[in-house]
Amino acid sequence: MSLEVTFLGTGSAYPSPSRAASALALRREGQCWLFDCGEGTQTQIMRSHLKAGRITKIFITHLHGDHFFGLPGLLCTLSLQSSPDSNKPPVDIYGPLGLRSFIRRTLELSHSQLLFPYVVHELVPTRDQCPAEEFRDFSSLDKDEASSGEAQGRILHLDPVENSYLLVDDEEFVVRAFRLFHRIPSFGFAVEEKPRAGKLNVQKLKEIG
Repeated sequence: MSLEVTFLGTGSAYPSPSRAASALALRREGQCWLFDCGEGTQTQIMRSHLKAGRITKIFITHLHGDHFFGLPGLLCTLSLQSSPDSNKPPVDIYGPLGLRSFIRRTLELSHSQLLFPYVVHELVPTRDQCPAEEFRDFSSLDKDEASSGEAQGRILHLDPVENSYLLVDDEEFVVRAFRLFHRIPSFGFAVEEKPRAGKLNVQKLKEIG
């Protein structure tokens, strides 16, 4: 299996003409996973060899603007490139508590209706991930009414045994989130490939010693 990493933006807080805000793409077997989506991410994708329509998962590390202000625009652009398909699997979006409400409100206020389904999975932070005065409890925001095309997402809590959040567990990969300390609650993501059976002929090896 091939994995390819493309840095779409490595700037922080203040984008420049030559350095976009935070965004990174991981391409695997016809899919594209996006990590963070700062302003200008969709333009950077157009400049790269990547195809935005291949994005199946989006992971947001934290809710500082330079890491996710490009997300609503990207979703709307993906919609413009899509045709209605009720059988299309949803785009999975992972991020801190509060992300779902942000996406709902942005789409509602801009009168945007996506032509593809999406689902937001929120990670519940712990109070020790940021200075006490910066911590905000966004759990009440989930009571907002779901927007068009949004499927029911999961609320993910820390597994105290693994000290992480299990996000994806399929036949090939496990993706976990782990806590980071920042001015606001933040998360890192670990993508782990599962062991695969080798192609050695064990019986033949035994025969030749």
